[in-house]
Amino acid sequence: MSGIWGKNIKLSIFGESHGKAIGIVIDGLPSGIKLDHEYISKEMKRRAPGRSKTATPRKEGDNYEILSGYFNGRTTGTPLSAAIYNTNQRSRDYEATKSIMRPGHADYTGHVRYSGFNDYRGGGHFSGRLTAPLVFAGAIAKQILSNKNIVIGSHIKSIGDIEDRSFDGVNIEASLLKELTGKEFSVIDPEKGKEMKDYILKIKEEKDSVGGVIEAAVVNLPRGIGSPFFDSVESKLSHLLFSIPAVKGVEFGAGFDITKMKGSSSNDELYIRKEEISAYSNNNGGIVGGITNGMPIIFRVAIKPTPSIGKLQRTVDIEKGINTEIEIEGRHDPCIVPRAVPVIEAVCAVALIDLMMEKGGLI
Repeated sequence: MSGIWGKNIKLSIFGESHGKAIGIVIDGLPSGIKLDHEYISKEMKRRAPGRSKTATPRKEGDNYEILSGYFNGRTTGTPLSAAIYNTNQRSRDYEATKSIMRPGHADYTGHVRYSGFNDYRGGGHFSGRLTAPLVFAGAIAKQILSNKNIVIGSHIKSIGDIEDRSFDGVNIEASLLKELTGKEFSVIDPEKGKEMKDYILKIKEEKDSVGGVIEAAVVNLPRGIGSPFFDSVESKLSHLLFSIPAVKGVEFGAGFDITKMKGSSSNDELYIRKEEISAYSNNNGGIVGGITNGMPIIFRVAIKPTPSIGKLQRTVDIEKGINTEIEIEGRHDPCIVPRAVPVIEAVCAVALIDLMMEKGGLI
């Protein structure tokens, strides 16, 4: 199982949704970094379940315990490890249906890949619960970037067919990104946010689920970050983004819509502003040739509907070798998108510090 990612910063995640704990080991962090625990806890709470009617009622505080790599308030430079203990599991919810493969989950593929020895409770290691350690790592990475005035923020671009306003590709204020990270339901237009929440609750009543799109942006990132071909900015970001359960698509800048343009309109024409080269547009999302060009990085991530739903679905029983049906019980998110917002920001931050170390270090 590939639980390790990274070149300059290495992440290793461990644990299962209904095991004793989940956690992460971060290798490669420079020594002497002061950690803001209040900020880390705030980021963890943004992802944690049980905070609103639009999320699962499973309550997990996502409190972390640092086990190594941290001494006298600062990182030591040795591997930093942290554990997040699971405190509110209801594993009995999965006993009666352990041989019945839940559609949309990794039950069947995980069973095949690991010869039936995988922990099936709550999705085991394939669960979205494993994104909590990623948020912990991302909170540290965001602190490092913040010290260089690099700001990451995101918002819920859409839920179903309901659309929030898009970021201005050329002029994005860091204050807007910071404001969005402070919102429980991260949208630019509050009215659209209310529509989205009402729609999610409607879907919940129908025992169904819905997905959406998250739009993220990074401002004040230095020019010249990225190492094409295989360590381009898009490559690094996409690798981590697609590692998040439920992510089914990623696009940068104008994304797929750029295919509808001519080169004369898709090209981001350049000019000099205050002795720095800038661009009139940002169809390439701040990245050209896999390298940052000084414009805001903008990307969007497609999140699929939560696969755990109460509606009757067709599936198979692998022990009996028969076709059957299932109505999934338990505590599940009718829409995972709001809780995925801090996860998207977290992996973006980790990818960026890995890329920045390639060019010359962080501190």
